[in-house]
This record gives sequence, C-alpha cells and structure tokens, in this order.
Amino acid sequence: MTVFSIFLEVNTMSLQALKNINRTTPTDAEQPKGFPAMLEQFKGEIARALPKHINPDRMARIALTAFRMTPKLGECDPRSVFAAVIQSSQMGLEVGLMGEAHLVPFGNQCQLIPGYTGLMKLARQSGLVQDIYAHEVRVNDNFTLKLGMERSLDHEPLTTLGGFPAADDERGEVAGFYSVAVFKDGSRTFVAMGRKEVEKIRDNSRGYQSAKRYKKESVWDSDFTAMGLKTAIRRLCKFLPKSPELASALALDAAAEQGKAQNLNLTDVIEGNYAPIIDDETGEIADAKPVTSRDARQSRPGGDPVEVADATGKKVKVDGVSAIATDPSDQEPSARLKAIYEQMAKATSTDVLDEIYVRAEGDLDGPELEALMREYRTCKAAIGRLI
Repeated sequence: MTVFSIFLEVNTMSLQALKNINRTTPTDAEQPKGFPAMLEQFKGEIARALPKHINPDRMARIALTAFRMTPKLGECDPRSVFAAVIQSSQMGLEVGLMGEAHLVPFGNQCQLIPGYTGLMKLARQSGLVQDIYAHEVRVNDNFTLKLGMERSLDHEPLTTLGGFPAADDERGEVAGFYSVAVFKDGSRTFVAMGRKEVEKIRDNSRGYQSAKRYKKESVWDSDFTAMGLKTAIRRLCKFLPKSPELASALALDAAAEQGKAQNLNLTDVIEGNYAPIIDDETGEIADAKPVTSRDARQSRPGGDPVEVADATGKKVKVDGVSAIATDPSDQEPSARLKAIYEQMAKATSTDVLDEIYVRAEGDLDGPELEALMREYRTCKAAIGRLI
C-alpha cells in the first residue's frame, strides 16, 4: 500500500467519522453533549477534513469564543453549530470578533451570517477583483454622484485641523452609502444607495421585523452604519464575478435576511459540496432543499405522485417514474459542462482552478451552475490533498 493510498484511506475514515454526527440525535448516548464537547471529540477528524490553509487549532479556539459570546447558541442543535463553523472554514472566513462571519441562533438551529468584511475578502479572492471597499456619506460631507455614459463618484469627508476627517458628530447624520470594486485591469464599478433605500431594505428584513415585534434591539439598531456598509457591499457583489465561496456567502446572507432556513447539511458541508438552491427569478435561496428523484425513489418506491424539484428548482407534483428525470445530479452533464470539467481536472493549483470557474460561471445558471459549484469544490479538495 502506497503512502498516498494510506492517506486517502485515513482521510476517508475521518470524513466518515464526521458524517456519522448527522446520523445521531442530540439524545443519543454516544452523541457528545453540546458543541464544545463535539468540537473536542472530533478535533483530529476536523484537522484532516479542512482545507490545508486552515489552522484547525486556531479555528477551534475562534469557534469556541464565538459560541460562548452568544449564550443562546447553547440552545441550538450542536450539529447545526458544527456545520456552520465547518462551512465558514471551507469558505475561508473566521467567525466572531474579526467580523468576517457570525454564528446566530435561528430557532433551534445555528445560522452562519457573513459580515461585510467577509464578503469583501471573498470578492478579492475571486481572482479578478483587486480591491473592494465601502464608506458611509454624512450630510456635511462633499459628495458628488454622476451617472450616464461617463459615471463618476467623488466623496470628500468633512475635515478638521490638519486635513483629517472630522468626528462623526461633526460630519452629521448618515445620508447614504456607496461601495467600489477595482478590477485587475484597473477598471472600476460602484453602487450608491441613499439612506431611505437602505432603511427600506432594513424594514423588509425578517430579523429586524422580528426584533421590533418582540421589542428587542437588532443589529440595525446597535450598528446601523456597519449594516449599511454591508448592504452596499452586498448589492455591489451582485455585479461582480463570483467564486463559489462568494456565491454561497451571498445566499447564506440572503436566507438570514429573509428569515429562511439556510439548509446547511452537515454531510455536504464536510465534503465541501454545500450549494444553496437559488430561485432563478428572485435570486433568493429556497426555503428548503427540494425533494429530488433519489428522495422520491427511496420514499415512494411504488410510483405514487410525489412533490419534486423541476429544472428551475420549483416544486411540482409528478408520479414516481417521471420524478427520475428531475434530479440534476442524475442527468448526464451537457457537452459544455463536460468541457469545463475536463479543464478543472487538469488544474494544478487553486489559482488556475479559480480562474476556470470564474470565467465559466457567468455563462451558467440554475442546475448547471449548481453542478459546476460542486465539481469545483471536488477538484479543489483533490488539489488540496496533493499539496
């Protein structure tokens, strides 16, 4: 047996050990009690399952700190906290104090919510964005916006002695926000949003509505500026080339804003294959993972009518035989996807792989884009094992 085959066998066993968490319930005798115990018990397996650039000890320390800072997380299913932490690590974001991502209770489940610094980090990692940033504009600043054939945006904050920016109270109330992206070729794009537009987005947020209903303080109340910056960054990201990590982060964030479950399946997260189901028309994450033909065959082998997802991810009633054709993972990849898969398989570094993905994702949508994201993560994991 070669060293490489031994490594693959050990790594497969580690992944299987992690997946077994999903087959237990919080009341099982062998289930570690609580997230801290689970993290400690599976520390070795986590180290072998994470991408090579992630330090498992640092990840564990940061995750425990974030967990302890939010006591309500102790009421969540520890497996959901575990899944959120692993997913954050897979995307290359750190939860907690750095603001790249946050662990937030959602009923008895833990949600992973990217911060605006995390979105900016993932945009830069796409390989085509050189820089990305956002600022608030206050009423006493000098701000000029020009749209049309020649767009421009100029912002001069109110200054004090020595030419330094004045204090926030001197600059006045927040009037709006803008975000800017600089591409590798030096070209730029931007978005600008007035305060009323941002407040309208805030008012439509399920989290904000829930906080108001129960007379609690929301993050919009405690840190309006940070949330406004994130809103501007999030809108800008819609117009940028997106890596699978950025696409997943945006979908997770959208689910949290809409008050929907993120459907962080622990098995998919561990394998690096989490790909949220997105509605092509609205751009929103689906409320639940659609039932596929594989689910239909397992639950209704007699061919009775079942509810499955069609090619667009929408649920439709079909019979057990017709359901077989609706699962994208059961279908043969198109010639276009096969060609992209072949290019990905030949990639010898993550940089090359990222470039192939970013150039391809703009021409795909729906099930094909989801399939591409899964293949990308499979190839990325293979490259990581060979490094």
